[in-house]
Amino acid sequence: MTMRDEGKARPQTSREKIEQLRRTKIHLRRGGGSERIERQHQSGKLTARERISMIVEEETFQELFLFARHRSTAFGMAGKELPGEGVVTGTGTYNGRQVFVAAQDFTVIGGSVGESHADKICQTMDLALKCGAPFVCINDSGGARIQEGIDALSGYGRIFYRNILLSGVVPQISIIAGPCAGGAAYSPALMDFIIMVRGTAEMFITGPQVLRQVTGEEITAQELGGPDAQMSSGVAHFIAESDADAAHICKQLLSFLPANNLEDPPSYGTGELEFFPDYTLDTVIPDNPREPYDIKPVIQRLVDNGEFLEIQASFAPNCVIGFARIDGHTVGMVANQPAVMAGVLDINSSDKIAGFVRFCNAFNIPLVTMIDVPGFLPGTEQERGGIIRHGAKMLFAYGATTVPKISIILRKAYGGAYLAMCGKDLGADRVAAWPSCEIAVMGPEGAVNIIFRDQIQKAENAVAAREDFVRQYREEFASPYVGAARNLIDDIIEPNETRRYLSLALASLRNKRELRPQKKHGLLPM
Repeated sequence: MTMRDEGKARPQTSREKIEQLRRTKIHLRRGGGSERIERQHQSGKLTARERISMIVEEETFQELFLFARHRSTAFGMAGKELPGEGVVTGTGTYNGRQVFVAAQDFTVIGGSVGESHADKICQTMDLALKCGAPFVCINDSGGARIQEGIDALSGYGRIFYRNILLSGVVPQISIIAGPCAGGAAYSPALMDFIIMVRGTAEMFITGPQVLRQVTGEEITAQELGGPDAQMSSGVAHFIAESDADAAHICKQLLSFLPANNLEDPPSYGTGELEFFPDYTLDTVIPDNPREPYDIKPVIQRLVDNGEFLEIQASFAPNCVIGFARIDGHTVGMVANQPAVMAGVLDINSSDKIAGFVRFCNAFNIPLVTMIDVPGFLPGTEQERGGIIRHGAKMLFAYGATTVPKISIILRKAYGGAYLAMCGKDLGADRVAAWPSCEIAVMGPEGAVNIIFRDQIQKAENAVAAREDFVRQYREEFASPYVGAARNLIDDIIEPNETRRYLSLALASLRNKRELRPQKKHGLLPM
């Protein structure tokens, strides 16, 4: 052996290389280390990997890009190790269905977004698009990595661009489990559903400190961008009580949705139609047309096992939207809520319904619309806020929709609101009415004051005359039999038959095909 040979290091054996790989992976998977993980737990939050394990079956999770490294050298970043670049990405299965996941790791430099961090998310989204599988992003980040400057901003831009590419192709779900501020908030806003965790989630463009400096307003981060604030503004769709609850809601949501826009939603039925008379529904509508009632129990009585996943429950509560199943097949439920503002349509409810209808159409989910609407909300505030433009979104959304559309008119259906809630002329495939319903340009009381004003003024007993005219108007003009005579209502049904009607109608429309004029896209009123 020569002196030169003695100075050479012995090459590693295959066994040693495997052991080194194992040690490296263990180190990288510990993120910011035990101290920062403990701090994460003390703040009431799980780690990125713990969160992922609650969404996908742990043994199926295949991590991607674990060895990613930044290439920043400024501000002391040269050679600085950031395990996983502050985000865990990969794919796994839930109930045997593939899901792609990205979870920001707050234990590594605050989960800040740099070039490589963003690239991991972008490549994961690209794979979700190629494979036609849902994408779930768990946000817990201090924002853009300041040390990387424009590269960090570019990273956000590339993520936003992919959010847009994925839109309407695969479902996108965002879980806000920590801070999500500034430009970072736009990626969740571009996704289909936002789940926020109470107590830890914050989502805003301009933080409390900046607002205090600019306006002098004293406000906390939770008051400004917490789950309750973002739910009331219509930004958030669900509020979870913990990280575990957020994962549960996410899995519930995924169970209703197809993997992509070329598939139908998963079916959990037996193949048999299940319908039965429910005589409770015969008495659900109060005899007094002004008396409110809660629409949610009505929906629950019509769907499988009474299971209804309501969306945006605290935003525009005068309408109700959400997912359910009928005979094992997913349906999107839309309803007016007579218990709140008499179920009237306003700016917020128009936006809420229009967005949901467009989502259902994109992902082949039939729509069931329960109508009890006295009209659009009048008033200067609504007019100045653009109620015409917002109401037009509903008309556009329903009219552009090609999935099966079934409308059930329960009680009131007045004016333009009747059309906006998907009447026959907006493309409804089936319209059924309960015998208690009234369909007219406006309510009988208001219509009589206009049409029969002279007769009422000349009558000896104006009150009695007015009541007679109201009764006449209801019977001759607002009756569902008038609409049925014009073929604008397919059937007038007993309320107890509603489940049967929906089951048969949905089954007959399952293979519905509808061709529309060729175009890039319609121009939704914005």
